[in-house]
This record gives sequence, structure tokens and C-alpha cells, in this order.
Amino acid sequence: MTTTATTAGGLWERYQKYLCVVESVGLRLDISRIHFTDEFLAKMEPAMQRAYAAMDALEAGAIANPDEKRQVGHYWLRDSSRAPTAELRRDVDDTLRDLLAFTTDIHAGKIQPEKGGQFVRLLVIGIGGSALGPEFVASALTSPHDRMTPHFFDNTDPDGMDRTLSQLDGRLDETLTVVISKSGGTKETRNGMLEARQAYQRAGLDFAKHAVAVTGRGSELDRYATEHGWLKRLPMFDWIGGRTSELSAVGLLPAALQGIDVKAMLDGARAVDEATRLHHTQRNPAALLALMWHFVGDGQGKKDMVVLPYRDRLELFSRYLQQLVMESLGKERDLDGKVVHQGIAVYGNKGSTDQHAYVQQLRDGVNNFFVTFIQTLHDRDHASLETDPGATSGDYLNGFLLGTRRALYENDRQSLTITLPKVDARTVGVLIALYERAVGFYGQLVNINAYHQPGVEAGKKAATDVLSLQAKVLAYLGSHKGAQSATEIAAGLPSDDVEAVLHILEHAAANPDHGVVRDPADLRKSPLGATYRR
Repeated sequence: MTTTATTAGGLWERYQKYLCVVESVGLRLDISRIHFTDEFLAKMEPAMQRAYAAMDALEAGAIANPDEKRQVGHYWLRDSSRAPTAELRRDVDDTLRDLLAFTTDIHAGKIQPEKGGQFVRLLVIGIGGSALGPEFVASALTSPHDRMTPHFFDNTDPDGMDRTLSQLDGRLDETLTVVISKSGGTKETRNGMLEARQAYQRAGLDFAKHAVAVTGRGSELDRYATEHGWLKRLPMFDWIGGRTSELSAVGLLPAALQGIDVKAMLDGARAVDEATRLHHTQRNPAALLALMWHFVGDGQGKKDMVVLPYRDRLELFSRYLQQLVMESLGKERDLDGKVVHQGIAVYGNKGSTDQHAYVQQLRDGVNNFFVTFIQTLHDRDHASLETDPGATSGDYLNGFLLGTRRALYENDRQSLTITLPKVDARTVGVLIALYERAVGFYGQLVNINAYHQPGVEAGKKAATDVLSLQAKVLAYLGSHKGAQSATEIAAGLPSDDVEAVLHILEHAAANPDHGVVRDPADLRKSPLGATYRR
């Protein structure tokens, strides 16, 4: 092992020395089971100080996304006094005030569905940052006292949307739909909106009288919602990226409508922002997180981040972090234009479920990861049953966390542990803000821009190219009689991407939408020998 402290006594000394406590939010960060040395911290301190300065400039309004000439100001959402202009401060304050007033009117029945009554169900339509954050928060903070029950369209999967709509069957008349898209042109979200609109129409309802838009001012969706008289429009600010938008109207509106205390979320995030502005590294939990990521992955993301929260309510946290961490840090080039292929892969689920799944590999298999354990001390709001003498279910959960951490460490598997008092609105805000800041610091340490995502745009362009090719394939089939193979159709277009043509034909033939059929004689054949007609 490379650890400097392998005995229980030595590990206890290391724990005491490096434990970071943020008393204002009850946060503890234990990095003692990462094998760094004091020499590493000293070597990285100048780079860490530069990262602090860069983060200070970001919060002061520096251009953080040079590709789009944008500021990045998600920190202003929880403390508008830090926004660099009076106009930005007004935008933040007015939007929150408007959002809360609208929510109050919905809950009070002052704003009603088309046929009267009250909105008690919520359909949120978005993708990426416009869905992952709201879904995580909805799952983490749901309670029997929810004012509205949330449902989600978070993909352009027809079957997935049908499944969600089946849960709303006969209840669309009491369902409010929130459509979230900054540009208003995101195809997945646009498709979800059109599917929802059709469902309302089938139910004899006017979609506009049940619809709210969260979008950029003047966007395609903003114009559409205005033209059709939707119930409400709230802004997505140009200076907020999707993966850091949960504490904007994107996440706060669905949460508030559900009945979650969004002011407590903002308060928790604001408290963590204050704690992570410190330029004292060993007292700054976000700085320590970034440094530990750097150490275990040698500054090149050589090890994956396994996130194991020991609480069912945090099951979706790893999915949320996948976008925040991987979209922010997964970059081909650094700020100097050098090819670096940076990034940290994130996966996880929850404990102790994963002790019966992939912990076997974590302990005994390839050592290509580090674990983040998330511990919450409070089990439930009432006393628990003793499932064994002197032990409750919660005691077992805590025991499995500590036991798994020990078993991994004994086999040279590194981990860090975040401890919080409980899962509530304030601590969810704490987790969101902590990782937002850590991602920003790490980006500075490895000299990449954490606030743009050219790879995502490349994927969108490629998808657009496929849809363009599909239109050509369908037009070709419509103008040519007789069945032809994918190779023949590609040659006739012409297109050199025969494989894409084949996949388009196979999908079209499996659905009734475009009138494409496989020749009946070919149904049992490999698609390589099949022919298609329209």
C-alpha cells in the first residue's frame, strides 16, 4: 500500500488532522482515507490560490465562457447582492418573488385548471440540466405533505412518455405542465411538449390553460408561450448553464410547486458558498474535494468517482453529478489549446444496495476508482424498531457504510466521506453548492474551461444530420417503386453512410408512422439482406 497511515491509531491521527468541518451547515468532510501527503498539499497550494482568484473573478462577473461571451453566475442565485450590476440583482430577486407568488396562487387555487378545481399534479418537461436537477430534488425531498405530485418527461422516448401519461390518465384536468428549455429549440423538450399538448387535446383540454414556460427571454418557446396565452413564463438567465441551473427557476419552480422549502435550499447553498470562498485550503471543503480528485487521478482523471450515498433519498444524486462533473470536466483541450482529454467518470447508486451489487469488484477487482461515501446521521422523525437487541435498521445502514469503507481501505481502495445531519431542503442545497464549487476549482487546477460543452453541441449536430438523412431516405422510398436494400437505397440517394441508412430503415419499418415496411419474405433474415419499400 502507498498509504502513510495503515494502522487504526495512525488513521485516527490522520482523521483528526485533516477533518474539515463547516459548522454553519453541519457538514463534515473526511479525506483521511485518500493517500495524499503534506508535501502534495504544499506543492498544490500555489495552484489552489490561483483557483481561488479565478473563482473570485468569476463571481465578480468575469467572462467564463469565451465561446459564447457569457458570464457564469449561478452563485448570484442564492445571494443576489454579489451580482455585479443592479440589473442582474433585480432579475434574480424579481424572478424569485414572481415564482413564489405564482406558486402561492396555484396552491391557494387562485390560478385554476381550465375546468376548475385545483392543480394537484405536475408534469415537468425538460432534458439534461432541465430535468436531472429537478428529478433529484423531487425524489430527495418528497413527503406525504407534497402539495403537488411531480411527473417527468426527461427524454424523447415515446414509450417513456406513454408510461408517464398512463400515470396521469384521467387526471390531466388537474395537471400543470412546466416546459423548461433555455433556447426553446431543444428537440427532446420540444417533442415532449408536442406529445403533452396532444394528450391534453385528446382529453378535451386546452394545453395553454395548463402550461408554464421556463425559458430564455425572447426564445422560440418564450414566443410560443406568449402567442398561445400560457399561464406563466419565467426566465432562464443567459448566464446560467443547464448543469448549474437547479437553484434557478429551472429547479426552484418545480420544487416550490411540489411543496418543497426552496428558501431553505437557497439558504444551504448560500452558507456553503460562504464557506468555500475561504482561501484557507484545509478549511475549505470544496477546495479539498478538488484536490483529492486531482491526487487520486494524477490530475488526469485516471480513476473513476463512485458516489455511494447511504440514504434512499439520495439515490439520484450520482445521476445529477454525472452531468455536473462529466459535462464540466470532460474536455479535449485545455485553456491553452493543448489536447489533454480531461474528465472524471462518475457512477453510483446507493448504499447498502450496492454492497450486493458492485462492491465486490470495488474491493477485489481492478483498482481504477475512488469512493465518495455520503453519510446522513438522522434516520427518521420517530423512534425506530429494534431489529436486533440494541440495533435498528438505521444502525445497520450506518454499520454497512463504516464496514464497507473499512473493507475497501484495508485493500488499498481510497475513499472520502461527506457527513451531513439529515436529508432536508437545506442539506440538498448544501450538496448542490459544494459540488458546483468543487467542479469549478478542479477545472482551474487542470487548466480547462468547466463552463462550456462543445462535445454536446457536436452530438446535437450529428443527430440533426441523421434526421436530415432520414428525410432523404423516406423521400427516396416514396418516389421509387419496389423493395430495395439499404445498400441500393444509399447508392440511389447517394449517401456513403450505408449503416445509418440501414438503421433508419429498420426503425422506420418497426413503427407505423412513415409507412415503411420490410419485404415479408425478409422478416426472418438479417437486416443485411432485407429489402424495404414504402
